[in-house]
Amino acid sequence: MFSNILGKEKKSKNDSKLSELKEKISKMNLTEMRSYVNNKLNNLQVTQEGLVEIIKVLTLENETTGKRYLNIDDMDSKIKKALDLVIVIASSKKVTVALVEWIQQFITLYDDNIIKNFDTQNKQIYSSKLKKALKQAVLNVNSKAILDQKMKTLDFS
Repeated sequence: MFSNILGKEKKSKNDSKLSELKEKISKMNLTEMRSYVNNKLNNLQVTQEGLVEIIKVLTLENETTGKRYLNIDDMDSKIKKALDLVIVIASSKKVTVALVEWIQQFITLYDDNIIKNFDTQNKQIYSSKLKKALKQAVLNVNSKAILDQKMKTLDFS
């Protein structure tokens, strides 16, 4: 059960499903990613692994192009959608330790140039919103761990 909270991947028949999910997420745009996170896509059920894959797409460089998903010269609407998506992911009930680490990496990577630049140009406060969402995600993981520990105590009684 703790592996569920920690976000450890299970090695089994789900490897093919996971690779299929990675493929679908890599082809999604921000609107489709948001629909997936909000569980509004008919053909896909939101999972912890899917949320991690979305954050990876936003954070890591693309293997073929060598560019990250967000760049300093992107349109403000794209940056705003991506930042809102990260906030929604952080508030998800399926948050794990691995997901929190990826969110933290996203914030660290984009905070100096893209987030602060977007905040000053558009008079927004996404820097503080993202940090608040990260803090809430950590609290959610902690509460899940405490609940899991209580459930294990009750099972052994």
